[in-house]
Amino acid sequence: MTAKEYLQQLQRLDVVIKQKINEKEELQRKAGTIGAVDYSKEKTDIAHSSEASFEKITDHICDLEKEINSEIDCFVDKKHEIINQIQGLGSASFIDLLFKRYVQFKKFEQIALEMNFTYHYVLELHGLALRNFETSYKNLLNPT
Repeated sequence: MTAKEYLQQLQRLDVVIKQKINEKEELQRKAGTIGAVDYSKEKTDIAHSSEASFEKITDHICDLEKEINSEIDCFVDKKHEIINQIQGLGSASFIDLLFKRYVQFKKFEQIALEMNFTYHYVLELHGLALRNFETSYKNLLNPT
């Protein structure tokens, strides 16, 4: 695994969490629309079917909430680990740049503005910072 791939784990976890939250919200909307039954017609199993669908959706919502909480726990732990590793680098510029890019998910253009550097210098500095990170954490990235 490269240093860049390792550091991008946070963004991947963030995307997964957001997608699961969106899925849960969609299920909650569906659960809110279940239950409109016309009782003026002949007696059928529609009410039971509706109740079963509602129960199935609420079970799925509960399962998703558990998954989301587990993913958030994993994200928080990995974020803490990566922040500590970034802060272990020797250069304040490397620390600042990698933190902004891989913890705050900022674009290089935004980082350049915030650090008062040119865009091209930020790209160059990013390459140096990644190489420095890779050297510092070689055993972590490529365990034998």
